[in-house]
Amino acid sequence: MGTIAIGAALAVFGACIAGLGIGIATSKAVEAIARQPEAESKIMKNLVLGCALAEATAIYCFVIALLIIMMLGQ
Repeated sequence: MGTIAIGAALAVFGACIAGLGIGIATSKAVEAIARQPEAESKIMKNLVLGCALAEATAIYCFVIALLIIMMLGQ
């Protein structure tokens, strides 16, 4: 049972890293908009696309953690 918990924790750790990446990307986008306000639309498009990809990674990690717990926890 302990190895299952460790495997699920590692999968959830991937989701935490994705959240950290979203935070860093958002802060960099705000800095870029502050430097060049005229490029806001381009920056926001790229930010939203990057955040969507990072969030998808987080969801995949969460689903894998649930699968580990449900399939191997029996």
